[in-house]
Amino acid sequence: MGKVIKFLDIYQQDKKIHKLFIHSLKDTFKKNDFILGSAVYEFEEKFSKYCSTNYAVGCANGTDALYLALKTLNLPKESEVIVPAMTWISTVLSIINCGLKPVLVDVDIKSSLISINEIKKKINTKTKVILPVHLYGGVVDIKKIRKIIGKRKIYIIEDAAQAHGALDDNGNKIGRFSDLTCFSFYPGKNLGCYGDGGIVITNNKQYYKKLRKLRNLGSENKHTHDEIGINSRLDTIQAKLLILKLQELSKLNKKRKDIAKFYNKNIINNKINKIIYSKNAVYHQYVILIKDRKSLIKLLNKKNIQSGIHYPISINKLKCFKNSFRSHPYPNAEKIASECLSLPIDPNLNLKDLSRICSVLNNF
Repeated sequence: MGKVIKFLDIYQQDKKIHKLFIHSLKDTFKKNDFILGSAVYEFEEKFSKYCSTNYAVGCANGTDALYLALKTLNLPKESEVIVPAMTWISTVLSIINCGLKPVLVDVDIKSSLISINEIKKKINTKTKVILPVHLYGGVVDIKKIRKIIGKRKIYIIEDAAQAHGALDDNGNKIGRFSDLTCFSFYPGKNLGCYGDGGIVITNNKQYYKKLRKLRNLGSENKHTHDEIGINSRLDTIQAKLLILKLQELSKLNKKRKDIAKFYNKNIINNKINKIIYSKNAVYHQYVILIKDRKSLIKLLNKKNIQSGIHYPISINKLKCFKNSFRSHPYPNAEKIASECLSLPIDPNLNLKDLSRICSVLNNF
């Protein structure tokens, strides 16, 4: 049966930086530098530089990053925000919690990314934001969305929670053609911390200034509150870790790409459909579609191979949204939800592990 092939082994992935991280904390403890400490600003600067944008504002988590980005735009209540029907719930909750109206569109069945053609159909005078999701680490073509928008006053906010370090098909870093771009640092992300964390990047100085206030109770200077903000600050200790991990991100993304390349070449089973990723995807997940998912998961478990499902229910089918979206079907999102299976994507998987995984899949 062999050793357990883990889906993602964060401990092994980060093992070589643990001593450096623990050593770096001593200064934080000594200075009591815990809230919006110097490491937060250092990481913001380094991350914005990594993304080739002018500004970055850390916050408590990826959900808050989306919320803060939307709040920064100061949109009228019930403004419509176009969003894919296949994403993690945070994307839609951030819209609702801002008092805005999410408008679902279906995804492309081959790529799992938001359908550009479906976006065209949903734009109207109430549309104020298009919020594409770079699902599984694949990249939506933001320039195409810009062309659809034309001269209309519609903002673009990218949900890049699964796409740290990804590029579009022309080699541009994500965030270049949008108004704001949001990331999560949840532990399992390509760039993850040891708790919750998030960040918003932008090239707009006014958005940057407002974000800094909104994430800190509406305040830039203590006891001066200019905005109705929230308490959503990136933890200084997590920032210390992220500074170290950012140095390893490109290397780890390269390993993910190599794993995906192996899967693409060596998974040969007509029962399995592979998601077609964008040219410069970073493979946060490597997802296949399989009709008899339950049986395959059972077989993988028997062979000590971990897997995941991202995500088992499309947005329109979630119980909490049953009165919002049930009247309209989203067949591609629903099909992906019912058939998707995420394979192990640990950057440290070796050739023997990958061969074993492919062998089980090919004999299913």
